[in-house]
Amino acid sequence: MSAEGGSSQPAQVVRDAYHQLAAAVATMTDERSWLPTDCLGWAVRDLVFHCLSDAQRGLVALHTPADGEPDRDAVTYWSDWQPDPSGVGAAAGRRYVRVVASMFLHAEQLRDLYVETAEAAVHAAAKAEPDELIATQGHVLKAGDLLSTLAVEATIHHLDLAASLCGGPGAEELMPAPSGLAEVRRTLDGLLGQPVPIDWDDATYARKGTGRAPLTPAERDRLGQLADRFPLFS
Repeated sequence: MSAEGGSSQPAQVVRDAYHQLAAAVATMTDERSWLPTDCLGWAVRDLVFHCLSDAQRGLVALHTPADGEPDRDAVTYWSDWQPDPSGVGAAAGRRYVRVVASMFLHAEQLRDLYVETAEAAVHAAAKAEPDELIATQGHVLKAGDLLSTLAVEATIHHLDLAASLCGGPGAEELMPAPSGLAEVRRTLDGLLGQPVPIDWDDATYARKGTGRAPLTPAERDRLGQLADRFPLFS
């Protein structure tokens, strides 16, 4: 994977991230599917559908070879996902996901489809050559860089689901994979252009770096001009 922040074993990172997220999603019941998440406007079932769509994106991309030179890598891919000041595009996306996710009559149908699709994506990732060029969302990436984006997306949304799906006995076993959180840190540092100068743990950095948690006044002082760059993507 690219030196700009990606893991040297991208397929394993995806495997870790997807298996941990699938284990959490496997606990979703119809009742729990209506609980809130840390994604504005989305209940658990909405976010699980969004994660399903991303796993499908990965499957399609891994089977869509591309020509030419990469125009994105594991870090710069996220430059297209900056906060939307108008909020119009984000609101439209939230409505779409909410409507489609509501079409599943039983949460178990969505749950099982996600688990099945995630496993297929992990299998495809294991067979991908990291330097192979693939096409996704109008860009050309190396397959290894694509896998980094999949792991980062799954890990961040796993954190979004944690309060609703990862509580109770055995909760630690359902939390995001450490390797996925480390990949999020590498990505955020890459976007920032340097290691973040605050001793946040990986989960806190993920939330702060993507706007899930606001910066405190003390953190803004510590970051200085870097604070204006937050959130680094959303």
